[in-house]
Amino acid sequence: MTTLADKSLLSGGDNKPPMLEKHLYDSWKSIMELYMMNRPHGRMILASVEKGPLVWPSITVDGVTRLKEYTELTPAEAIQADCDNKAINIILQGLPIEIYALVSQHRVAKDL
Repeated sequence: MTTLADKSLLSGGDNKPPMLEKHLYDSWKSIMELYMMNRPHGRMILASVEKGPLVWPSITVDGVTRLKEYTELTPAEAIQADCDNKAINIILQGLPIEIYALVSQHRVAKDL
């Protein structure tokens, strides 16, 4: 049975992600995937969860190799870095407090 919340989610309602109920993980996971896909750059957000975050490129300046800073990323790399953060945010918002406390130290969506 489709609820009003499901219809709002599928039609583009900008509400909070669905809250995880421990005994309903499989349905939460599929609804969460739909929620992520419905966001701007949804495929990139979902890729962050499934494949892991952007591997930040490095550059060599004056013989010293370092990771690029956010301002040095290409536009596509910057979007992916933003999507990595959005993926983490979406997942954490969908967790009850007792689970959030267990996983909040993770900084990679795939680990969550």
